[in-house]
Amino acid sequence: MNLSNLGFDQWFEERVGDLLQAGQRMARVTAVDRGAFLVRNETAETHAELSGKFRFTIESAIELPCVGDWVCVQWESSGGPAIIHAVLPRKTYLRRKSPGVNVDFQMIASNIDLVFIVQSCQYDFNIHRLNRYLVMANDGHIEPWIILSKTDLMPQLELERVIEEIRHAGISCRILTLSNTTGDGLNEFLELLVPDKTYCLLGSSGVGKTTLINKLLGREAFDTKEVSDTGEGVHTTSRRHLLLLDGGAMLIDTPGMRELGLLGASDGIGATFKDIDDYATECRFPDCTHVQEPGCAVLKAVENGDLGDDRYENYLKLKKETEYHSLSYVEKRKKDRDFGRYIKSVKKKLKDY
Repeated sequence: MNLSNLGFDQWFEERVGDLLQAGQRMARVTAVDRGAFLVRNETAETHAELSGKFRFTIESAIELPCVGDWVCVQWESSGGPAIIHAVLPRKTYLRRKSPGVNVDFQMIASNIDLVFIVQSCQYDFNIHRLNRYLVMANDGHIEPWIILSKTDLMPQLELERVIEEIRHAGISCRILTLSNTTGDGLNEFLELLVPDKTYCLLGSSGVGKTTLINKLLGREAFDTKEVSDTGEGVHTTSRRHLLLLDGGAMLIDTPGMRELGLLGASDGIGATFKDIDDYATECRFPDCTHVQEPGCAVLKAVENGDLGDDRYENYLKLKKETEYHSLSYVEKRKKDRDFGRYIKSVKKKLKDY
């Protein structure tokens, strides 16, 4: 194995620069669990921790290593944990607003070539949640595919109705139907996985992500739980981790997400709702909010029936959410910087005293 087998290509080579110091080697983060890291290079996988200097220069959680990151690592010959000194720029990423009231980014994974958004075609299926996942993928510049799982629980005509609902909602990305029980769609999924490329499974708890991974690995490598009487799955994945498959592709599994808050995702919303952005180019005012302005081409499309009410309202909701959280984030960062400057000034005064 060499670094290219782990996804290290010319894009990353051009961005190493002075980040990699003497005595350090490149490695990829394969797991993150409550501040503990696993990293892998050409020859081994080992536990790692942040260097003191790196830890104290971090200003935001977004700067911490996440699964899929390339990091500059000092390998410890004594057998202790490796030391992470720097993180390379990210080619692509998945992130969301941190759960709860804290207004900050939470990195999910990075340097992904294609993301599979998994929804159970029956019990978990939800267009609005699907749009949130699509915004997350598009905001991170990752091509999204939709996997409708557990197709064995639904008649073919009903499955076709679900696909039609997705298309009617203006969602045009590719769709793959799959059943872990019958194996339908599994070969088609395997054909999508290219050696040296990184893929990610994203979805709510219990949609069959862990079972799918066990199928790919050919063994029960990860625990799964029996589905409920209704056919709904039970959450089992507890951490994000990157797996190397036998065919040479890499797959990142993620725990199910209860909260999908958006922060700084304006570009992702624009890409996900490109039809609305296309209408917006015809608005009378360049700063049109598409709510009540005269000459709004988006409102005209809604009135004419060219743009569905539900899609329009979902667009406004997500746009308002990310703008609100982004404003709060800017204010928070300003307060953090002001407080940091105050601490430095106090330390300087104490030193001079």
